[in-house]
Formats: sequence, structure tokens, C-alpha cells
Amino acid sequence: MLSRRSVRIKVMQLLYSINRDEEMTKDQLVKEYWKRIEETYQILLFNLYLIENICKVSAEDFEKRKSKHLPTEQDKIFTPFLWTNEIISFLAKNSKLHKVFEKSGFQQKADKDHFRTIYTEFSKQDAYISLIGKELTHEELVELLLEFYRFCRSNELFNEIVEDHFANWESDKSLVIGAIKKILKQLPDAEENFFEEYYPEREATKDYGEFLLLGTFGEDFALLDIIKPVLKNWDSERVAVIDMIILKMAVAEFLYCTTIPPKVTLNEFVDVAKDYSTSKSKEFINGVLDKLLEDLKSNGSLKKEGRGLVD
Repeated sequence: MLSRRSVRIKVMQLLYSINRDEEMTKDQLVKEYWKRIEETYQILLFNLYLIENICKVSAEDFEKRKSKHLPTEQDKIFTPFLWTNEIISFLAKNSKLHKVFEKSGFQQKADKDHFRTIYTEFSKQDAYISLIGKELTHEELVELLLEFYRFCRSNELFNEIVEDHFANWESDKSLVIGAIKKILKQLPDAEENFFEEYYPEREATKDYGEFLLLGTFGEDFALLDIIKPVLKNWDSERVAVIDMIILKMAVAEFLYCTTIPPKVTLNEFVDVAKDYSTSKSKEFINGVLDKLLEDLKSNGSLKKEGRGLVD
């Protein structure tokens, strides 16, 4: 589930943290890194937990409508289809998934009243009302649940619930959204342990992420020595902290990640600067990295494995 881009961002954020907390040791840095990797997976699971439990409130809605003395025409045709459909039923009946929910303590992280509030707000949406009393095809059901999840992630209370327990929700949001969409589309035709395939892969997190983290952290002064000569009109001590971290990470990736094409590295870190630094950082990072790449090629420092990787 984790891409190299998302791993780069986590490494950058951690290196920024250690810049602010000089007492943090290498072991603490690595421990925090893996905590954040695990947290991304937990956010995905927590989103599934919230989706299931908010949908479940439609069963309460059904009972209330059924017990009315003067039901409306809409009440008479209402069914708890948001809860009883084959996709949400698959989640609700998945014992392996629920054991993980229990182990993660999700019941203590969200209140039933919150589920009711979010459901009540969604129940007023035309996308939901228009389907009451209708027999849905699988495609229509998937589209409904995707619309429901779109509503949830734009809902202030939903975001507050996730953010209260997971500080990385905002930075991991796009990853989790992509995974949830894929899950909703693949259910119920999935194995009971389907969620395990979304656990961050070793190649991205260990072989690349931890390696880049320790390489940048451990070679801090050496990387700075490589960067300094290129900053002709800049005092390296006056370069924004986050920009210097991005430069060091990029150079570390140039030098130590031998299977990643240098142009990919350059473009990726320029994009990171655009999203996480100042408005002028994109051009600055692009210019400095372009010159650094040229210098590393000319002095023979760039060692890449595979045809065409040095170009």
C-alpha cells in the first residue's frame, strides 16, 4: 500500500523531527519510523471499522421507521440496505478482521453516537434517498458505497475521529482512500484475510525506506559537504531546514539507492518540495539537484545498476 513517495515523506518528516530534537538517538529514530509505518496500516483498518459501524446504524433507522404510528411512504419502503448488502455483510461477518479490530482497540476510539450522527447526515443526501426502496445491482451498490465513503472523508466529525487517534491521517489520506476504494470494489469476492495484502511491503519500507533514513541520518555531514559547493550564492546555514533535508535525502538516494534512476529521484524530490516546503522551494530544489546530479556523474560518484539508470 505504501509507495516510495509516501515513504520518502515519512523519512523527511522524521529527519525534520530529529532536527528539532537533537537528543533523539538512531535507535529511537528507527523505532519511530516503524511506528509510523504501522500507523498507516492501522488508519486503513480504522477506516474499514468506521465504514462498517456507520452503515450498521441504518438497521437502527429501519427499526425506528417500522415502529412509527404514522409512517411516511418512504418509511414504508425503507430497508437497511446500507447494512444488509453483500459488501458490508462481508466485513461484518469477517471474524479475522474483527479480531484485528478488537486487538487494535478500535471500540475505544469511536463512540456509537458519532456513528449515528454521521449516518443521520448521510441519510439526508440525495444519493442515498434516491435509492430507498430500489433493488440495487452490484455496480449500483459499489457506487453507493463509494459515494458514502466520499461523504465520510469530507465530513468534519469523521475526520476528527481519525485525526484524534492518528496524527498521520492527513499525510496518509490519499493512500488510504485508494486502498479503501479498491477494497470496496473487490468485495465480497475476496479471501477472509484480504486486508493483510495491504500491509506495507518490505521492499518499500525496509529495503528502501529504512535504508534511506539511516543513510541520510548516518552520512549527514558527508552529504552536506557534497551539497555546499553547489550553493554558491547561498549560505548553507540559511537554507530552509526542510529544503536542506530534501537535498540530503535526494543526494543519499542518488548515491546509495543504486536501482532508482537519478531523474526519478530528482523529479520525486522536486514534487515533495512543492507540497511540503515554500512556494520558491520547487525551483530551488530542482536547480540544486540538477547541478548536483551533473557533478556526481562527472566525478564518477554515481553508481547505478542496470542499463540506462545513469542517464
